[in-house]
Amino acid sequence: MNDGELMPLQGHLKELRKVLIVSGISVLAGAFVIFLAWGDWLFQFLTSPLRELNVPVISIRVAEIFMTKMKISLLASIALSFPVILIQIWGFLSPALTKRERKLAALLIPLSVTLFAVGMSFAYFTVYPVAVKFLLLMATDGMTPMITVCEYLTFTVAFFIPFGIAFQMPLAIFVLGKLGIVSPSALSRNRKYVLLAVLIASAVLTPGPDVISQLMMAGPVYLLYEISILISYLLWRKGKKKSVTGVQI
Repeated sequence: MNDGELMPLQGHLKELRKVLIVSGISVLAGAFVIFLAWGDWLFQFLTSPLRELNVPVISIRVAEIFMTKMKISLLASIALSFPVILIQIWGFLSPALTKRERKLAALLIPLSVTLFAVGMSFAYFTVYPVAVKFLLLMATDGMTPMITVCEYLTFTVAFFIPFGIAFQMPLAIFVLGKLGIVSPSALSRNRKYVLLAVLIASAVLTPGPDVISQLMMAGPVYLLYEISILISYLLWRKGKKKSVTGVQI
């Protein structure tokens, strides 16, 4: 194999390294700035549901609070740096895409990020306070809860991320509909199976064992499925109109 054959691969690896370096610097620099400027505020914001319930947040290790604030700052930086990361990934992948694929990706990527943010925001402002109140006050049977900061952060992240993923359903159905893999009739026929799967997934994904938080996750997700059926139907009808127009011509 001569050098001419190796250059394309080397060029791709060089571009990939650039993507990783720029993305990594963006995340680390953002985490440092966020930790210094807003680390305390973010910590207070995330622990506000506990303070409203007068539940103490404790630390059982010397560096636990410091490390928790660092983790929160890193997560916030990843979220804020996501546009930079996407731009880098887009610059790496776009030369290999067709014009139509680039247009579709330019539409889907921002929508995916938006839906993920909406899902986590929905979890924080609606389901999460109810779940925390139930788990700490109704399920403790008179005992006084004392939560470590590290355990609380782990619980919070495990609670929010599944909601962000679940809110991708309409987008996934849109893509599958565009590819012709799913049809509105098939989605409608499988409602009862999807409802069962959503209930099981909600029981698995929500970190708490309470039925309330599971149902509060299952309800919006199933509503998104119904919205996905509507999206699939609109795509099917649009494709049918194009097909009829093509025959007439």
